[in-house]
Amino acid sequence: MNNIINALNWRYATKSFDSSKKLSDEQLDTILESMRLTASSYGLQPWKFVVVSNPETRTALRAAAWDQTQVTDASAFVVLSVRTDVDAAYVDAYMKSIADTRGMDVSALTGFADMIKGSISHKTAEQVVEWSSKQLYIALGTALTTAAQLEVDTCPMEGFDSAKFDEILGLKEKNLSSRVCLAIGFRSTEDTSASYKKVRLSKDEVIVTV
Repeated sequence: MNNIINALNWRYATKSFDSSKKLSDEQLDTILESMRLTASSYGLQPWKFVVVSNPETRTALRAAAWDQTQVTDASAFVVLSVRTDVDAAYVDAYMKSIADTRGMDVSALTGFADMIKGSISHKTAEQVVEWSSKQLYIALGTALTTAAQLEVDTCPMEGFDSAKFDEILGLKEKNLSSRVCLAIGFRSTEDTSASYKKVRLSKDEVIVTV
């Protein structure tokens, strides 16, 4: 248990990455797999995680992120994107996936499917996207924690032009929209932020027992 807390104390939002240090395939795959296994409402997984490996594309994204160096200097850069097509057909496809995975008849899931569809039907398209977008942050938190336990540095990023990211990555045509990004790699020895003491509210201030 101490290993988890030590890892979270070690973690910080890395401001400067050492571009010469690269993640191993195993490290990156482990972080991505933790994101894939992340919890989501009803298990719908309304997302795609876009791993940007092309250097020219990352340079273009950096320009759309107000020249933040993490976009290009981190070993890996992931754009967490929300699906904009979560509808009844998407729910039906999810039910089929459940049935196939668990070896059951999809008709046994009719009640579950109807409940989800009913929930969605009471929301506008924009509200469904907003609801789905919130779930991306569960995946982000999972990735941050997993990386910390691997002693891999990360920086979650909202400071970018989402419309430009979508254009550069061709996300709109794929029924996706960028919401938050994650730079992954190893801190530079010149990143003074690494030495800052972590500032958090005390347990008494944030934990309420009733």
